[in-house]
Amino acid sequence: DVKIEVIQGAVNPDFRDDSYPPNSGFDPIPLERTSSTGIRHVDGAISMARMGPDTATSGFFFCIGDQPELDFGGKRNPDGQGFAAFGRVTRGMDVIRKIQMSPRENQRLTPQVVITSVMKKTR
Repeated sequence: DVKIEVIQGAVNPDFRDDSYPPNSGFDPIPLERTSSTGIRHVDGAISMARMGPDTATSGFFFCIGDQPELDFGGKRNPDGQGFAAFGRVTRGMDVIRKIQMSPRENQRLTPQVVITSVMKKTR
């Protein structure tokens, strides 16, 4: 098992649903491998959670520190395909680190942390 440092969430997850992955109601999206996009799992990267290729729906995670084992060819996922990084935190990593240290019950934060807004920043 390869250790990683991330915090994971999902869009409108049903917290009473103990299945994994949670039933999101969203269709799966194709896996965009880091070998194709060039977007790596560095500190602050935002990426799609998945169980297998082309299974990502509403789950996502933030990288805390560089996480090369999540890139294509990394050892975190047995299929070696990595995860689809699609963005990066440009401000507020202090908040991400604070969330990481929040109290939890099993793998769920208590109280729940809610993202109230995001912004798409173009180059």
